[in-house]
Amino acid sequence: MQRIQKSQKLNGVCYDIRGPVLEHATRLEDEGHRILKLNIGNPAPFGFDAPDEIIADVIQNMRGAQGYTASKGLFSARKAIMQECQRLGVEGVDIDDIFLGNGVSELIVMANQALLNDGEEVLVPSPDYPLWTAAVNLAGGKAVHYVCDEQSDWLPDIEDIKSKISPRTRAIVVINPNNPTGAVYSQEALEQIIELARQHNLVIFADEIYSKIIYDDAEFVPLGRLAKDVVCITFNGLSKSYRLAGFRSGWLIVSGAKHLAAEYVKGIEMLSSMRLCANVPAMYAVQTALGGYQSINELIRPGGRFYEQRNAAMAALEQIPGISCVKPKGAIYLFPKIDLKRYPIVDDQQMILDFLIQKKVLLVQGTAFNWKEPDHLRIVFLPIKEEITRAINSFGDFLQNYKF
Repeated sequence: MQRIQKSQKLNGVCYDIRGPVLEHATRLEDEGHRILKLNIGNPAPFGFDAPDEIIADVIQNMRGAQGYTASKGLFSARKAIMQECQRLGVEGVDIDDIFLGNGVSELIVMANQALLNDGEEVLVPSPDYPLWTAAVNLAGGKAVHYVCDEQSDWLPDIEDIKSKISPRTRAIVVINPNNPTGAVYSQEALEQIIELARQHNLVIFADEIYSKIIYDDAEFVPLGRLAKDVVCITFNGLSKSYRLAGFRSGWLIVSGAKHLAAEYVKGIEMLSSMRLCANVPAMYAVQTALGGYQSINELIRPGGRFYEQRNAAMAALEQIPGISCVKPKGAIYLFPKIDLKRYPIVDDQQMILDFLIQKKVLLVQGTAFNWKEPDHLRIVFLPIKEEITRAINSFGDFLQNYKF
């Protein structure tokens, strides 16, 4: 009999954060090895629990969560998100402009499917969170990568963006705070992107899932606050700031020039209705999370775990010859650069696999984030200071003895 092949729509769809190296890590675990997984921003395994009051509210409402809700989500959850928009200065957002989803990931896919015709383009940052590139390609579009400049604290290169806009361009993705670099964008940079969207009639996709994980004197500016006369689609959720990744609770907000997007929003509504509704128990967490005590602030200040683990990881990286890293101002990742003159890496995925086999630590190669050169990697700094320091020290030892 003939072998069954995967759909050609999946050609060019890649998500190496959970790719071939993870498969090897799983085999090692099956053999009894303990693997330190620094490949994914999953707070729970590292001792980060959600606030008790959120869990209690979900339990209290569990019996009422047995049936479907409206396809856009619970009224109480959407009302809380609308009030959060008001707090952030994002004007003109009504309850009907808000969609709940099974995490931001589902909503990213839906937003692209509702927008793109075959061959149309979306500007996506390089490096990116790879789901964005995958979602564009899966929708039949083409991801065109614009450069973020490491020499300028990983801010988007506006001139590079301009050079890549074509008649086929429909949207631009802005990930702020950024995954994988940890950059937090200035208001000036955001306004320059908005001006390009205005000139070329582009939708802005604002991925702001790390909006409350900000360090030192960095300031998060919501894109929706600035983008008043262009169509802005903002994504956020509970996974990171509230340590509820497993609940898969995210939301999409339509703001700005909503009158220009009426047909597009109908497309999102259609896709939202096709999946009936998002995870209902998780929606009961939204109101309490947004309206309650913001425990994330304890983690991002001096003395907090996120803050201190970031600093410990940076200090460990600085001890490795030939490694440099722009200090992240937000999120939970480091994206260090490896000097290829000192370490002539050709295949960064193979290097990460060899490191996993030798040291039992799982990282992600930089090319998995649509970065062209094999000279970066992403490190999740969720483990306690001592553990993240040991892991980075072991990478330094590995690198200096690696047979290139």
